[in-house]
Amino acid sequence: MALEVGIVGLPNVGKSTLFNALTSGDVAAVAAYPFTTIDPNRGTVRVPDPRLDALARIVQPDIATPSTIEFVDIAGLVRGAHLGEGLGNQFLGHIRNVDAIAVVCRCFGDPDVAHVEGNVDPVRDLEILDLELTLADLEVVERRIDKVRSAAKANPREYAGELEVLKDLQNRLQAGERASVWAAGGESNAAYGKGLSLLTAMRRVYLANTDEDDLPTGGALASAIAGVARAEDAPFVVLCAQLEAELVDWPAEEAAAYRAEVGLQNSSLELLAKAGYQALDLITFFTIVGGHEIRAWPVPRGTTAARAAGSVHTQMERGFIRAQVLAFDELVRVGGWNAARDEGLVRTEGRGYEIQDGDVCMFRFSP
Repeated sequence: MALEVGIVGLPNVGKSTLFNALTSGDVAAVAAYPFTTIDPNRGTVRVPDPRLDALARIVQPDIATPSTIEFVDIAGLVRGAHLGEGLGNQFLGHIRNVDAIAVVCRCFGDPDVAHVEGNVDPVRDLEILDLELTLADLEVVERRIDKVRSAAKANPREYAGELEVLKDLQNRLQAGERASVWAAGGESNAAYGKGLSLLTAMRRVYLANTDEDDLPTGGALASAIAGVARAEDAPFVVLCAQLEAELVDWPAEEAAAYRAEVGLQNSSLELLAKAGYQALDLITFFTIVGGHEIRAWPVPRGTTAARAAGSVHTQMERGFIRAQVLAFDELVRVGGWNAARDEGLVRTEGRGYEIQDGDVCMFRFSP
């Protein structure tokens, strides 16, 4: 399961600079004018996880495979994007299939980088973004209503329930409410909203892109965005995209030392990966294949052993017999799988067992 995160925001907020920093390369064009990004840039990166490194030191496998995140750099959205302003509709469609969106908020000054609204105000920018995404969702819902009404002419009873749901959602969106609030009203709402790929139903991570001098807290502008994130119980990250882009070419130890000087413990990739997992409530389990490969697998919290086996291979879920499970901390403490088994630490679990973060698993299945 590769996590896909769309990087969104108004023009000139640092999205492409951040994308280049995350993907460790000059993949996206960067310039101080709007709509530098026309086609979405995509880049897949490894998710840093010290636990995988620790397991590799113990197991000494031929291959250690981390989980990955695919970042999608979306062109800047402006007022009227839902009507096609600034090439908006074209870009809104690129967001609909990602797992979560990273909302980049400009919290840096830099008079050489123009702001499309004339001045830096990240809360206002968020309001513009939310309005455009909400209006785009409203268009999707209204098109669906027209289609369902047409189908209902032949069989009104069959479509009455769906029409009621759609009208409720339409009214909420017209009132300025995001689809995520409506979806929180029940599992059926959440499932229906997901089926429509509604932009305002997606999980969010808020990123305050600040000046280097304002690290690590981000200053007053970032504090305002932190308040928005707290109100929504959404992850919040402070970073300086320009600094991270510059550190890409530095030796890892020197880059880490410089980050420490400005009060940062982690890179932007580490911060965003952690926030993305938090937003989607993902955990990580590990597999060891004959001592040759260890691999990290992200799954939603609450995933059963059988479903987890299915994320490795669909046949493993169908023919699931049992899982042998060992907690990461226990494996590290005793120094290996065989030692843990000798001490009786390896558990045998059935298909309904809920995988825990850090579990190391061996799945037994019938081909």
